[in-house]
Amino acid sequence: MTKFLFLKHDSISGPREPKLLRVLAWAELTDPTFPRMKLFVGILLCSLVLGVSSQRWLTFLKEAGQGTKDMWRAYSDMREANYKGADKYFHARGNYDAAQRGPGGAWAAKVISDARENSQRVTDFFRHGNSGHGAEDSKADQAANEWGRSGKDPNHFRPAGLPSKY
Repeated sequence: MTKFLFLKHDSISGPREPKLLRVLAWAELTDPTFPRMKLFVGILLCSLVLGVSSQRWLTFLKEAGQGTKDMWRAYSDMREANYKGADKYFHARGNYDAAQRGPGGAWAAKVISDARENSQRVTDFFRHGNSGHGAEDSKADQAANEWGRSGKDPNHFRPAGLPSKY
């Protein structure tokens, strides 16, 4: 039996059962016997959460995928360049390139940037205790991320001497 808010499923069943209650019942959404319902609700929630119309959600997801690739390319280039002082440039460049893809790319850039900075705060805490190490650097990274996402030129952060390949 499926339970929702301490009610047995069959205790709310009947000829006058509200259909919306059945659609929104979380227990039914996670029940493997309702795969079509889970797919429908997943697509519906994705459309609502991402803030896109039903006509644009595929475009949005495509842009998000391309933006993710842009962010990965900037990260890979940063690791390959291994150039002191270039961190902010690569942050700005990755966000700029992703945001140029459209709303999906900008969304992906924000999610990835925020996740990276938040995970860095956690690892800094375990490495350095509660010393606040890296807080200033994290703020500067986030400023560079926002700079790039807003469409401003990432070369503002480009250090002198960085090879033109990047």
